[in-house]
Amino acid sequence: MKSISKKRTLSQKRSRGTLIIIGGREEKKGEMSILREIAEQTKDGKMVIVTVASEVPELVWADYKRIFTALGVKKICHFSVDHHQEALEVGKLRMFENAKTVFFSGGDQVRLTSKLGGTPIFDRIMEIYHKGGVVAGTSAGAAIMGKTMLVGGEGGESHKVGNWMMAPGLGFIEDLIIDQHFAQRGRIGRLLGAVALNPGILGIGIDEDTAIVVKGDHFKVIGANAAYVVDGRYVTTTNVSEAAANETMSVHDIHLHILANRESFNLANRKITDAKKT
Repeated sequence: MKSISKKRTLSQKRSRGTLIIIGGREEKKGEMSILREIAEQTKDGKMVIVTVASEVPELVWADYKRIFTALGVKKICHFSVDHHQEALEVGKLRMFENAKTVFFSGGDQVRLTSKLGGTPIFDRIMEIYHKGGVVAGTSAGAAIMGKTMLVGGEGGESHKVGNWMMAPGLGFIEDLIIDQHFAQRGRIGRLLGAVALNPGILGIGIDEDTAIVVKGDHFKVIGANAAYVVDGRYVTTTNVSEAAANETMSVHDIHLHILANRESFNLANRKITDAKKT
């Protein structure tokens, strides 16, 4: 187990940037605490809004442009492509020159990974992040943050052993799997299942109108609801490797933390930090 913790610490330290991972349906009127956080992190820098996940990219772009302009961001660009081949064009990189923040909208996370994965655009976004920039994402834009993402396994029934639907994410952060719209869509079962399959991965569930702000080895929670941390390192028994696909999943001694606004978590040692002081 020590080697896992060491790997996580080293992988986090490779980046100087900030991730703002939103559970979806963030407040777009009133205080707008999450979008305001993104605007404040951007300051006078340039923001690129990526709507690749959306089926209505122009509408989504217009909405976020209006909001971020009202929040004081002066340089805002829109990036969207219809096909993977478009993202291979070197000319598309110009939009990301001198960008401070990249914001991924919601939609279908597979559209994001299939169109941007392995392209110069993705390499440039990763470079922005590692050099100290901000990468933010909501809903589908949150799901793609880890190396592995959940793409199915919904439902209000008990989670079944064969109900695993996962795919590669974009990998901005290692050893985490992110789930969004968490309490609102009853997704505790699928996140527990993902962690039971690989207890070395930390599961993070994020409610709607809630975000985690990840910097180095720590994250803090902002927003109206909760973030959930599922830690499988201490699991004693689970049936995920031998039970039939239609059997109900069983997992014992898994750790669950629930964090509210302003509470913080240390990803290196997997412990809550001083509550509401960061």
